[in-house]
Amino acid sequence: MEENNGVSKGLLIGFLAGGVAGAIVALLYAPKSGKELRADIKLKKDEMIDDTSEYIDFARTKASEYVNEAKVKAQDVITQAKQRASTLIDDANKVLTDAKQKATNSVDSVKNTITEESGRVKDAFQAGVDAYTEEKSNLTDGKLKTGKA
Repeated sequence: MEENNGVSKGLLIGFLAGGVAGAIVALLYAPKSGKELRADIKLKKDEMIDDTSEYIDFARTKASEYVNEAKVKAQDVITQAKQRASTLIDDANKVLTDAKQKATNSVDSVKNTITEESGRVKDAFQAGVDAYTEEKSNLTDGKLKTGKA
């Protein structure tokens, strides 16, 4: 858009300069009286003002169109960015939910394993205590039977 602005300004300046130069040369070389020359200069000046006004109006219209087009494109970009951000957030939430679920499953699995192992350790400990008690009782009973103290 900046390139169009530079071209438009250059075109306007060239148009005005060419028009002024052409009008001046035409008026200076035309065999007319001072009154006619002044009238022609005034007429050319009015024509140039009208042409310049038309060009300015055209330039304003084009600029307005470019601004509106830029607004629409900017809104499209913003909408797309919001959609992409929403998708990324949804994906991140899904990954987080999956991770939480896996962590919960892992914790539950570890709890079950600990519970099972603690039950086994308890049973083994109890079996050891029972074996100790039985051996102690066998030893005590054996000493009593043999009479050794």
